[in-house]
Amino acid sequence: MRSRFRSDRRLTVRMTVTMFLLGLLYVAFVAALIVLLKSWVLVAVLVAVMFVAQFWFSDKIAMFAMRGHVVEREQYPELHAVVDRLCAIADMPKPVIAVSELDMPNAFATGRNPDHAVVCVTTGLLRRLEPAELEGVLAHELSHVAHKDVAVITIASFLGVIAGLIVRFMFYSQLFGGGRRDQNTAAVFAAVIGVSAAVYAISFLLIRALSRYRELAADRAAAHLTGRPSALASALTKVSGEIARIPTKDLRTAQAFNAFYFTPATGKEPGLERIFSTHPPLEQRLTQLSRISAELGEAAAPEKTG
Repeated sequence: MRSRFRSDRRLTVRMTVTMFLLGLLYVAFVAALIVLLKSWVLVAVLVAVMFVAQFWFSDKIAMFAMRGHVVEREQYPELHAVVDRLCAIADMPKPVIAVSELDMPNAFATGRNPDHAVVCVTTGLLRRLEPAELEGVLAHELSHVAHKDVAVITIASFLGVIAGLIVRFMFYSQLFGGGRRDQNTAAVFAAVIGVSAAVYAISFLLIRALSRYRELAADRAAAHLTGRPSALASALTKVSGEIARIPTKDLRTAQAFNAFYFTPATGKEPGLERIFSTHPPLEQRLTQLSRISAELGEAAAPEKTG
């Protein structure tokens, strides 16, 4: 079923290209592991187990890490009412609604498809935002679900997760057990680490590039669906400012899930490192929303109704 969220062909093209390139990288990675480890059974089991864990349990993993829990309508009636209204407007299935008991103001969507999606907000976000601002944030997250880019990011990040885990496992295995291995085994370990590190680096850059664009696409879709880009801009400004005040040590756990967040838990705007950022700069997002506001004639609306 197609939702009424504004479609974005450029996002679809980017997702397709990213998945194609990662698919090629995946095949090369698995082939290299089979050659180096000389056991296709071991590689197949490892990849299969990690894929199932990443794809089918990504929402549960994210919820557990962020201390989120599913909430019913009786617990958060206003939150459910906003999501109900947006889903009706967008003509899409209502996702599971969850709340995280974190003071960090943020929100994220996860799940393998629109019928198995979760939208989670923190208590810090609920406490700080006005109703119109909250509606903008929720519309942003729902657009990720409707565009299916949440599932694409989840699948795309799978290869990087595998490569990263292999690098870590091999490093510690070599560090604590290297003395008992011959030179050939050590060379195989070094080769596996090298291949895995290269795969992780390439997948890291591809995912970051897609992630930055999908955030802009979600902002556009939310602004057009609600017809109030200024409210979303206000929420972005407020949330970014509040996160900047949170101590870095309190943000470290959340940073692993930056690609899923409404705004990154970095506490600062990216400088030269923006090529590695999961989100575009705040200024770029606000400029886009300002342009949409002008296109919709939002600024003139109060004068017409006054």
